[in-house]
Amino acid sequence: MSSDTYVGAIDQGTTGTRFMVFDHAGRVITSAYEKHEQHYPEPGWVEHDPIEIWQKTQAVITTALDEADVDATQLEAIGVTNQRETTVLWDRDTGAPIHNAIVWQDRRTTDRIEELAEAGTVEEIRDKTGLEADAYFSATKAEWLLDNADPIKTQRARPADLRERAEDGEILFGTIDSWLIYNLTGNHITEVTNASRTMLYNIHDLDWDDDLLSEFDVPREMLPEVRPSSDDEYYGHTNSDGFLGAEIPVAGAFGDQQAALFGQTCFDAGDAKNTYGTGSFFLANTGEEAVESDHGLLTTIGFQRSGEPVQYALEGSIFITGAAIEWLEDVDLIEDALVSEEVARSVDSTDGVYFVPAFTGLGAPHWDGRARGTIVGMTRGTRRAHIVRAAIESIAFQTRDVAEAMEADADMEISRLKVDGGAVKNNFLCQQQADIIDANIVRPEVDETTALGSAYAAGLAVGYWNNLEELRDNWQVDREFTPEMNTDEVDAKYDRWSDAVERSLDWAREEGE
Repeated sequence: MSSDTYVGAIDQGTTGTRFMVFDHAGRVITSAYEKHEQHYPEPGWVEHDPIEIWQKTQAVITTALDEADVDATQLEAIGVTNQRETTVLWDRDTGAPIHNAIVWQDRRTTDRIEELAEAGTVEEIRDKTGLEADAYFSATKAEWLLDNADPIKTQRARPADLRERAEDGEILFGTIDSWLIYNLTGNHITEVTNASRTMLYNIHDLDWDDDLLSEFDVPREMLPEVRPSSDDEYYGHTNSDGFLGAEIPVAGAFGDQQAALFGQTCFDAGDAKNTYGTGSFFLANTGEEAVESDHGLLTTIGFQRSGEPVQYALEGSIFITGAAIEWLEDVDLIEDALVSEEVARSVDSTDGVYFVPAFTGLGAPHWDGRARGTIVGMTRGTRRAHIVRAAIESIAFQTRDVAEAMEADADMEISRLKVDGGAVKNNFLCQQQADIIDANIVRPEVDETTALGSAYAAGLAVGYWNNLEELRDNWQVDREFTPEMNTDEVDAKYDRWSDAVERSLDWAREEGE
């Protein structure tokens, strides 16, 4: 390991792509970011253009390296982290997607999920995958694409049916990690955390599940090979004739929330973190035990290193948190996210207003795909500041929903929660979070822990870092927030929050239902 070499991390998120370069101390050397377009073909549908994502990925890598005068050959390895569940199908030979990617937020397959519930399949899915049957996950997205994307013309005498081509391995399935690894290395690979989010992967057997593949009619031949999150054998190398002009090992990958768990050095059972991005994702490491949830949480894979057992986690997936602040911008209640703290602090309370941001349904622990955004408690005296404050408080209240479920499932007390993501720069939110869940909120110096986690995975695989202790030594506290509000007052507000949630449930019904 040389002092002038680094590890790069591609952080491909819901709204944009970032490339970050880290040194051995885990410090950011350079970074570049670009947004990509969100497509909304119908209400509740969300799509991304995979080609645009790949183009933006190349652009941010090139920009970050150029701005810091870092040569690609100085990168010891590249890690990948990605928005999870978002689903891409593409042609093996041409690399062309057959359709836009269907994003994790997309609700077009809600009816299919309800069919599974009526057929009594939900319990089998939960037992095998650790997941609640929901349109959030990849299985019904892949099924929809195979049923609805246009047939691809081939050299055959007639256009081939997509499923026929998929059965021949000519159409490939992947989440965004697979799409990027394919474009970087030419290999069709995913890793265990992303596989665990497809609703097609058995997290106990650590293999694609034949019964679930049959249920969703997804051919095994189109699926990627599943590898460890930190892979000593590497996923492949970049092409020296490609845009980087160098052969660099691609050796680590994570779904974004597991990457943050790893970047926050939550390596031991009981360690917990919450990431505040478009949504919020609360994960607690449960060690080598896959803890089953009775309270609406997901049992998922936390990480795996080469030659070591899988580490499991419990997860509470909250669909809309940071996106609620973006919505405030969309409707001109704030100029930008940076002013939300100032506006929220301009009033002493929400004056009885509660905002449930169920724009794409509710995730854990409610799992209601037909819930919709709701603002209750408004009077003639309600001002924009009350609504802005209610939006910020909704992030903290949703986190408490998950924290209470986590404590019940894992028989643990959450007294300290590591936090990361763009929203934790908001001190008002962090203090509200400490008060509402009655726990210390710990913000690290490097809050881009998603990218850092994938860099750690890749760097460990190539020997840039030797062990987990080195990574623990890198982690430093920026600020810790302790509870200040009276618990009786908090509990009363939380009870009213629960009332507001009840009013949002089961709203998006067809006329006549």
